[in-house]
Amino acid sequence: MILIQPHCRVMIDNDWAGDPDGLLGLAHHALSPANRILAVTSSLTNPMFGPPEGMAKKGAGLAEDLLRVLDYPHRLTVHAGPDSQFTGEPRETGAARAIIDAAGDVGDIPLFLVCAGPLTNVADALLLDPELASLITLVWVGGSARGDNADEYNYFTDPAAAEFVLANQRLDIWQFPAETYRRLVVSVAELDQALEKSGPAGRWLWDVFNGLKVPDSIKFGPLWCLGDSAPLIVTGIGDVTSSFEQTSTSPGRRIYTNVDSRLVIADFFARMELHAGRQAGN
Repeated sequence: MILIQPHCRVMIDNDWAGDPDGLLGLAHHALSPANRILAVTSSLTNPMFGPPEGMAKKGAGLAEDLLRVLDYPHRLTVHAGPDSQFTGEPRETGAARAIIDAAGDVGDIPLFLVCAGPLTNVADALLLDPELASLITLVWVGGSARGDNADEYNYFTDPAAAEFVLANQRLDIWQFPAETYRRLVVSVAELDQALEKSGPAGRWLWDVFNGLKVPDSIKFGPLWCLGDSAPLIVTGIGDVTSSFEQTSTSPGRRIYTNVDSRLVIADFFARMELHAGRQAGN
């Protein structure tokens, strides 16, 4: 077996109790030897998933359960943030503190903060410790390349947090906007088939998908967006077959305009199936 060396360290923040594609992204990171996870944090969810009270904590529990089902070898506590939007006032939360502490990890490979949800915990951490901006690169799934951010889910879940973070002139940000991440899709049939072959973790993930509660006005079709997995081309795979525009060098800002969806999805399904085989052999 070819030995893959880690090329980055990652902190992963998401609204784990919302759309379950985030949990697929977490599983993919956990199974990818090219990255080393330092911290996982949980953010508030959009009200479309019900009253936000307790949802960040619920999401933390889901993420911890998934890592347990995966037999992830490194013990990680998932820290929850607040259930309310960014206020602009300093607040000490478990998630913000976990991000700050993990950023103090000294290493010779890049450190990415991957956020595929609202930027609430990122904003809280930056407000508590402004020096954080010089230690990390934020990889964000959210916003719009056209600038009409208000219509994009991760942005409008907490607009104040997004504006605060994006305005930081010391923070490098690599963005996967809606125009890009919404093209990373899989058919529900393929998702069903792949997870069915992927042992306990696959069944766990599919149960979460089937248990998702959304308003009656939302009707599912034959495709599912896996947009939260887009950052894997930076952290767990490689972006040589994807493309981006460098919009600024100081701070370093880039917008990914294309993601190799086939590569991301195939890598995830293969890693899940291989992992299931290893678990069955124990």
